[in-house]
Amino acid sequence: MATGILRRVLSRVSASSPSRFVRIRAHASEAEAQQVEQKATASSNLKTFAIYRWNPDSPSKPELQEYKIDLKECGPMVLDALIKIKNEIDPSLTFRRSCREGICGSCAMNIDGCNGLACLTKIPSGDSSTITPLPHMFVIKDLVVDMTNFYNQYKSIEPWLKRKSEPPVPGKEILQSKKDRAKLDGMYECILCACCSTSCPSYWWNPESYLGPAALLHANR
Repeated sequence: MATGILRRVLSRVSASSPSRFVRIRAHASEAEAQQVEQKATASSNLKTFAIYRWNPDSPSKPELQEYKIDLKECGPMVLDALIKIKNEIDPSLTFRRSCREGICGSCAMNIDGCNGLACLTKIPSGDSSTITPLPHMFVIKDLVVDMTNFYNQYKSIEPWLKRKSEPPVPGKEILQSKKDRAKLDGMYECILCACCSTSCPSYWWNPESYLGPAALLHANR
């Protein structure tokens, strides 16, 4: 009789132990997963970018689409973040870029409410940033705006140097003195990025008639 009781006890223990072991291991696995996730979060520096999206071929309305990237795996400039998003997350994201040196003016956009060049603007501090096209411009797609009117205004002021008198020797180059060259300081640096014009309320309301700061600067030159 004692032998039978002992067998029943052992059978119960052997039957219940595996399930208890599985439950304990399951809880341990969840705890380990949480620890791994916490370590990964601590070792990364995630930032959210809310970027203006609009596709003329889609019936959907413009929207701000959010992307999260690890700043530890990204360059320091806003353009670096945009390129990372386009290369690794969403290849459909559209924006202009070229020199990455602040010379061409292609990557002009509105970053957290201020116009600037993405290649020269450091990624702002904080958990999130909003990137939109240059304000009060017709959007072609996403962050790309139509610059036609802006360039036509620039063309209208005939932005080239003109002489008031005939050249001393026809057909030969006209050397510029250092004194004459110094007169252009402060007026030749404009790269036609349109950041200043699209920041001007007068240009917002009358873009067809008001030339804007960029064109007026070159006209003064």
